[in-house]
Amino acid sequence: MTASTATPQINSDTTGGTMAEHIEHEGPTLSEQMAEAFSQWTLNNLPETAKAVATKDLIDMAGLCVSARQQPYVQQLVAGWDSDGPCTAFGHARGFDTAGAAVVNGTATHGEDFDDTLEGAPIRVGAMVIPAVLAVGERFQLSGERVLTGIIAGTEAVCRLNHVAAGHMHKACFHPVGVIGALGAAMGAGTALGLDRRQLAMAMGVAGSFSSGIIEFLTDGAWTKRLHPGWAAQSGVRAAVIAQQGFFAPRTILEGEHSFFRAFAPTATPDYRHVAEGLGKTFYMERIAFKPYACGTMIHPYIDCMIRLAEQGVDADEIDSILCPTGEGLVHRLWEPLAAKHAPPSGYAAKFSMPYCMAVGFFERDAGLEQFTDAKAKDPRILALARKISYQIDPANEYPRNYSGHLRVRLKNGEQIALDQPHMRGGVHEPLTLEAIIAKYRANVAYGGWPAERGEQLLDYLQELPKAGDLTGLATFRG
Repeated sequence: MTASTATPQINSDTTGGTMAEHIEHEGPTLSEQMAEAFSQWTLNNLPETAKAVATKDLIDMAGLCVSARQQPYVQQLVAGWDSDGPCTAFGHARGFDTAGAAVVNGTATHGEDFDDTLEGAPIRVGAMVIPAVLAVGERFQLSGERVLTGIIAGTEAVCRLNHVAAGHMHKACFHPVGVIGALGAAMGAGTALGLDRRQLAMAMGVAGSFSSGIIEFLTDGAWTKRLHPGWAAQSGVRAAVIAQQGFFAPRTILEGEHSFFRAFAPTATPDYRHVAEGLGKTFYMERIAFKPYACGTMIHPYIDCMIRLAEQGVDADEIDSILCPTGEGLVHRLWEPLAAKHAPPSGYAAKFSMPYCMAVGFFERDAGLEQFTDAKAKDPRILALARKISYQIDPANEYPRNYSGHLRVRLKNGEQIALDQPHMRGGVHEPLTLEAIIAKYRANVAYGGWPAERGEQLLDYLQELPKAGDLTGLATFRG
């Protein structure tokens, strides 16, 4: 699917005393095709399966915001944001302007690396979209129905756009969360606001210039990764509100000569079929996966294998070595440099260390928030086991289409044990139920220091959101 290459026509008009040249292209561009669909969506004409995923993501996101509210990076972001307003950041007493609520909630959602992902073309989804849509919903007193519609549209936009050049943004040193996230947040916020086709397409055009985020955080586990979805969320908010005023932005933001994918994924041959083919009939966002563990998603099947190894009664001291066949795409983020991954410098860096995550899962039968403190990352017993773990690239590994785990364990007595996990729990092959998402939410709310009663009040509010006439009730959940 490509835009028309017909000769553009230049129409000049005068707006506010300034001459503007608008280049007209024959036929709808890719962003206009997406905008055309979203501008017609209402909650009543969307499938129940899409609504169910959006509701799960909303609950998951809120619990994660509360869980991180007292973390230093969130507190510092709050202190550094100088604009107050009518919008809510979960767990913080002050009101923020629209962008401020979006950036704080987005950062807190992703901060502990416990938020959703997309299987097949990995990217976080809800952390960029949901904070943006909630912020415009509260600021402009939108109905809960409009807000949930916007969440579905924005998450669908992220999922589809990330398939166009999957993997190539990382190769160019960009973080897709911060780059594609701005476009998805703009489409979600704009759909909730009821923008028409032209305004929605302009929102995407504006957001393309707001997109940012590089992956240098991989060097030392820096906090900028945490900030990327929040910044994308506030970029999407601003893009939608600016476009609502009629601002002129590139219509060919996705496929033009100097466009989005040329800039952020220069090694790719973009597959534009994903942008609008089957839009409104096939929902990519239904493939969103929810995390049972608070670390890199591709690590999860390996943790499951380690837990099963422990449950077989194997003692860590009996283990001579553990070799892990793995996909090549996992190596540079989760395995290398191997010496550094064997001894991560902090609890946050440990989340992106395959050996540490596997070792802590073996000893504690879990890899939740409690397993990634700075103190835990220094535990000599965990680090000793981590040093026994290495990898080899398996050309037949299905990553990124599927996340699987593989252990080849050699014991000191010569015995060998093979363990395999064919897929990620929480993904399309074994989805987490609503009950599991709620259990995770409750644990995260408790971790963040809220009393159980208050957590249940927010849970009830979120589950009944489509019935809300507006979002003024969100203010109840400040502080």
